[in-house]
Amino acid sequence: MSDGHLHRYFLNNGEYRLHKWLHYFDIYERHFSRFVDKKPTILEIGVAGGGSLKMWQNYFGEGANIIGIDIKPECKQYEGESIEIFIGSQDDEELLNSICAKYPKIDIVLDDGSHMMRHMKKSFEVLYPRVSDNGVYVVEDTHTCYWNEYEGGLGVPGSFIEFAKAKIDEINAVHSREAVQVTDFTRRTDSICFYDSVVVFEKRKQGLRQAAITAPML
Repeated sequence: MSDGHLHRYFLNNGEYRLHKWLHYFDIYERHFSRFVDKKPTILEIGVAGGGSLKMWQNYFGEGANIIGIDIKPECKQYEGESIEIFIGSQDDEELLNSICAKYPKIDIVLDDGSHMMRHMKKSFEVLYPRVSDNGVYVVEDTHTCYWNEYEGGLGVPGSFIEFAKAKIDEINAVHSREAVQVTDFTRRTDSICFYDSVVVFEKRKQGLRQAAITAPML
């Protein structure tokens, strides 16, 4: 279903507040289409008006589990069949762990939360290892990484963009002749895609790269 379904849904939605940049929909379909009608579990950080949760329910089809996290208690009103909403901060490790305990197989994480640097990094550090082996982790609105009021700025070491850039070295750690450590991220990450205001991490066990980790080529 990579045929503009999400864009059409957005244009025809008149019930729930749904705030997305238009170019996001092509990115979503590029990375999410393989989960359609496969009963995935998707966790979205940031509920707002509830519109995106309803959109995911429509897109992924019957049997999908849709989970939302938001700091505002009033977001509970958007719960419904196959939609569960947890109230709390995205950097609350206890909350994130409790969600993962209830939903041990999360296929997609979409961070559309506070967009504060420390929150984005904390959520990633806790949740990325728990994403399924062929899952996807998307961080959107990363333009805030360049804004001081979100703890960002061009080249600021604490920004999520700089954090993600360092992950490029980590994904290539097996080839490094210096102090880049091979990690679980190295072994289980297939790609990192950078778009305007979006970073996508695709997970996949690395097979031959795993062999290279134990016997690197000269």
